[in-house]
Amino acid sequence: MFVLSNFVVALARVIDIILSIYMWIIIGRAIISWVNADPYNPIVRFLISATEPVLFRVRRWVPSLGGIDFSPVLVILAIIFIQNFLVQSLLQLAARLG
Repeated sequence: MFVLSNFVVALARVIDIILSIYMWIIIGRAIISWVNADPYNPIVRFLISATEPVLFRVRRWVPSLGGIDFSPVLVILAIIFIQNFLVQSLLQLAARLG
């Protein structure tokens, strides 16, 4: 059972790292939205293409209040929730298996 336990720990860590990286990508996207970034810059294009599918879905459900887009904040809160719920649950499951 220790092999399954190690697999679950590795899975939890990979999910945690992916979620952390995506959270920083969203933070970068929010920062470039405050400045007049060149839309043809490859970094700007990557940030927009990587975040727009998720942010668009959140924007459909949450109206903008006074022209302020709260979708990045909501996605970051969702990522933190998933990190604290799913990743911690997987780590506790791995501890019980091992």
